[in-house]
Amino acid sequence: MNYYFPMQLSLYIHFPFCVKKCLYCDFDSIAGSPITPDEYIAAVAREMELRAAKLSGSVSSPTLYFGGGTPSLMPPQLVGRIIDAAARFYGLEANAEVTLEANPGTVTAEKLAGYRVAGVNRLSLGLQALDDRFLQRLGRVHSVDEAVAAYAWARKAGFSNIGIDLIHSLPGQNLAMWQETLETATRLAPEHISAYSLSVEEGTPFAAMEERGELPLPHEDEAAAMFEATRSLLIADGYEHYEISNFARPGFRSRHNQVYWRRGNYLGFGAGAHSFLREPGWGMRWVSPRGHRSFLGAMEKDCLQNEERQVLTQLEALSESLFLGLRLLDGIDIGQLRDEFGACLQDQYGKTIDDLLAKELLVSSGQRLALAPGAIVVANRIFSRFV
Repeated sequence: MNYYFPMQLSLYIHFPFCVKKCLYCDFDSIAGSPITPDEYIAAVAREMELRAAKLSGSVSSPTLYFGGGTPSLMPPQLVGRIIDAAARFYGLEANAEVTLEANPGTVTAEKLAGYRVAGVNRLSLGLQALDDRFLQRLGRVHSVDEAVAAYAWARKAGFSNIGIDLIHSLPGQNLAMWQETLETATRLAPEHISAYSLSVEEGTPFAAMEERGELPLPHEDEAAAMFEATRSLLIADGYEHYEISNFARPGFRSRHNQVYWRRGNYLGFGAGAHSFLREPGWGMRWVSPRGHRSFLGAMEKDCLQNEERQVLTQLEALSESLFLGLRLLDGIDIGQLRDEFGACLQDQYGKTIDDLLAKELLVSSGQRLALAPGAIVVANRIFSRFV
């Protein structure tokens, strides 16, 4: 089946393997497998080639993102192989943002230098915490010292665009502990900081611990205070708060992640990778074969299987445009939505938008509609009004 392909198409590569699975993780990842990175990446490259054969015209790719799992378990030459395939099959742009997620404890100075030579120009370091007690509680495989060393190696390797990931509202964490983490993080001076609130997902060890009463999570009020501390401290340090959980130095917002929030076009490759195209119709989503064994089996047969294929209705596309677009602090262009969705916007969500404006949970400025600053902490409740 041939699909419509737009002129610009971002790319995502999923590498599902980890040293061990973290206690909070519900991503499509696995610890321990007889399948080698070489075998897996050969299958990913084949999927890229097969999907490229369905292109209806030439395309260009402004971003390429290696996620996981733990992509930093890949040798640099395999990362380079995928970057070459992206350039060959999907017109990877000369100034493309090429991001690789890396976990401290899985990198060396030589490996990071190799990634930079291969063409990676943005590093996303999964620190998650800067306190060894919390790293152990999360089930991470690195220490704070290893995290700081990995960051220094990345700078030495020539990375001038480094993001770090942090999680707050951890079991046993209080506001003062989180503020200390933020202060340590800003001393590192990364270009980007993602600061997420811990989410206990169904099926994870944390979920089982919570059910047994063994997960002492902070009270909702303290979690909200941690979020507010994040916002105030990072903004004061010169970071732009551009998405609910994301902060960046001017000019260093994640280009790739904005594609997701703006419902841009992207193709995902690898086991369980998600893809989205704005056409046909109101958009189409699908997932590559889940599970690395199923994925490799399909690629051995040159078989492109699209699991969970969904062609969106107009209402589904409008709903996504609202709750994804409102994640961005710049908000959405309501005039553009009226042009795209016509009467459906007013008929379906006109009263909801008016109600949220009246309650000062949304703010309107010209054609822009955005979350009110004081409402960011309850954003998920607001988004539920559009689902």
